[in-house]
Amino acid sequence: MRLLCGVGIVAMILGGSIIGGRTADYLEEDFPKSRAYSAGVMTEGGRILWMAGQTATKDENGADISGKFDAQVRAIFSRMDKTLKRAGGSLENVVNITVFINDPRNGERMAELRREAFPEGKYPGSTMITVSNFAQVGMLVEI
Repeated sequence: MRLLCGVGIVAMILGGSIIGGRTADYLEEDFPKSRAYSAGVMTEGGRILWMAGQTATKDENGADISGKFDAQVRAIFSRMDKTLKRAGGSLENVVNITVFINDPRNGERMAELRREAFPEGKYPGSTMITVSNFAQVGMLVEI
């Protein structure tokens, strides 16, 4: 058995038939589930895609989203999904994320946006870290 942990976005692009069996076991507990993350996700087989941190100050149409937390999170998850699709997976294959925010008051909102990004309730493991600032003015989050 291989256990995955660490900082960054980890996606298991699992081969074989998803219909024939489960591809991941979500170790659910009440508090983590209430915050839209899993206490742990166990996987076997497949390929691993290690993704770089994602940020956004412009949306897909090029509009400025500096200082807009919700818009940045949605744009980041959309970009992640596109990268994952190029590798043969999708956002639902993500098993672990690390979220950096510069305002701890956005923690509750991040949980709501994770629920939106993972509507099936199969949440990745998640670590949230508050930082003092980002490399670009107006940036509020990195996943």
